[in-house]
Order: sequence, then structure tokens, then C-alpha cells
Amino acid sequence: DYFIVNTMENNFKIACVQTEPKPDFESALTEIFSLSNQAINEGAKFIALPEYCGGLKTENGMLRPPSSIEEDHIVLNELKKYSKKNKVFILIGSIAILNSEGKIFNRSFIIDDDGNIISRYDKVHLFDVDLSETEKYRESNAVSGGQNVSITKTKFGILGQTVCYDIRFPYLYRELSHAGAEIIFIPAVFTQKTGEAHWHVLNRARAIENGVFIISPGAIGSIQGGGGGYGHSLVVNPWGEIISDAGGKRGVSFANIDLEEVQLVRNKIPSLTHDKNIILS
Repeated sequence: DYFIVNTMENNFKIACVQTEPKPDFESALTEIFSLSNQAINEGAKFIALPEYCGGLKTENGMLRPPSSIEEDHIVLNELKKYSKKNKVFILIGSIAILNSEGKIFNRSFIIDDDGNIISRYDKVHLFDVDLSETEKYRESNAVSGGQNVSITKTKFGILGQTVCYDIRFPYLYRELSHAGAEIIFIPAVFTQKTGEAHWHVLNRARAIENGVFIISPGAIGSIQGGGGGYGHSLVVNPWGEIISDAGGKRGVSFANIDLEEVQLVRNKIPSLTHDKNIILS
């Protein structure tokens, strides 16, 4: 804690890297590096990547992302080297990690600027929905859900991790905020249909409710085998204002984060101190 307090960077530039889903590790890394280099050249100290940035494809409507055990995961290991070489923090939105059940974890990582994993989070809420007669998703067919929230102290503040569909469960963000989170990440591959209807308002709601920065890098474009990402990587400030929106194209968007805004907003509207235990009668 002493080290963190004395090296805090309360104001920094973050980049949301809006990648296109790729079907294998190698093409995913090429996509990540080409855009991340641009982010670093423009002064980003923190790079945020989308959900399944390490590769995503579908087969017969089922998720089939390229996967590996964590120790051997090429994308993870290459991004650890990249962060150390370029002295940049990286949110790996998520990659597919093989587990002992024959499924995968949809696992998100935060890598520091020395190339160390400082936080892991397995997506808790799985996207099992019927959007229409023809558009159905069953993430649980391939993915095992996580059970733990993740929060970590860094020189860029106290960071909380969530992934995509988690955004629809406000209690998760409340727990993270009560634990001290100042920035909460929501990397995603939101569908076009749900994105157009709900993406912006949900991100703003989670920021307003908790007085936190919400940083939500999203994938854009078609997925091999069907489906597509909505894009619109967002950074929302604690007052609920969208300060960065990457729109509907592949690329990089930037925002300046001033952590003092978190306490200013929480002082104005101290709702985190007003929670009640309600009993239904």
C-alpha cells in the first residue's frame, strides 16, 4: 500500500482498442499489436482490449474460441512480453482458458507494465438467451462460469473487472464499488441487436449508480461462423457522461482519466453510504 500511494498516477491516458474478432491466436495477436502500437505512439499508459480478443469463432451457433491452458496460452504470454517491453498496463478483455471440465473459462486479465499478471477474473454471468427464433446464444454450452469478483490496487487506482453480460447485474458493480473500485472494466462482444438497444444506457447506468469510471472496450465486425460485435467501445465518467465512444469501426479511441472525479461525484451524491437492507413483506 505504501508503494502504491507514493507512485499513484491520478491522471492518465487510456486507450480502448476496438479489434475485429479473429479465428486463431496468430491473427488475433496481429490485430492486437497493430492497433496497440498506435495507442502507445499516441501516449496511452493503459490499453484495454475487448472480450475474446485472443480469438473468437462459432460453429453451428456455438462458441468455439481458440483455447489453451493458461500457462501455455500464446496470446497471454505474448501480451505479458509486450506490456513489459512497452511499459504499458494492459486489460486483456478475455481469452479462452481450458479447464478440467472440458470447457473453458472466459477469463479476463490485468497485466502491469512489468509484464506481471496482477488480476484475473472469470466471467460469472453467461449469455444464455433467445433473442429471436433464429438468434439464440448458449454460452454455457462451452463456458464454465466463474464465482468470484476481482478487484486490485494499482498506481492507476483501484480496478474492478467484469465481462460483457455481467453489465446487466447491478449488484456485481455495487459489490465492487463498496470494495473501493474507482474504475470498472466491461470488455464485451455485444451483439448488434442488444447493443443498439441497451449498450449505452447500461454503461451510463453502472457509472451513475456507483460514481465510478466505466471502461468498456468492445469488439467490432463479423465473427467467423456467424454473428458480429457492436463495437462502440466506451469510457463513461462517474457523472455518467460518455467521454469516449469508438463508434462502429475498427480502431483506437482515447480518454483521459482523472481519478479525483470519483470522489467529487461520490461527495455530491453519496449513494454508496445510503444502501439499506430491505425486507419484502
